[in-house]
Amino acid sequence: MHYEDRLYGLVELTAALTDLLHTAPIQRLRGIHQGGAVVLADPAINHTHFDHSVGVLLLIRHLGGSIREQLAGLLHDVSHTAFSHLIDYVLDIDGEDYHEQRYEAVLTHPEIQAALACHLFHYNDLSRPRPVYAA
Repeated sequence: MHYEDRLYGLVELTAALTDLLHTAPIQRLRGIHQGGAVVLADPAINHTHFDHSVGVLLLIRHLGGSIREQLAGLLHDVSHTAFSHLIDYVLDIDGEDYHEQRYEAVLTHPEIQAALACHLFHYNDLSRPRPVYAA
């Protein structure tokens, strides 16, 4: 599949990336603004988590990253909710990590699992390690 990116121009995506890109959890990111509520103050700042996630996978590719790393880059923000990190304040969550708390659950979505399985990947291959904080 060809994809037109604002920064990288026309790029060819592999079947694994294309299949994952077409899943409902990834497509949902088209409606979630990267800057959260900032778009309400300035509509010109309207790039989405979808734009950002595709940009991350393309940057990883540009830097020589493997297909596994590109898939992980595409998925890295898949668990974000409406208004992005603002939801952490609404729900009174310390650490701005509500999306991190839901990440594993979103990765188990049947469409994501199926898209990855077609290309011999499993979501566990792409999960992020939990951060380790020093006491």
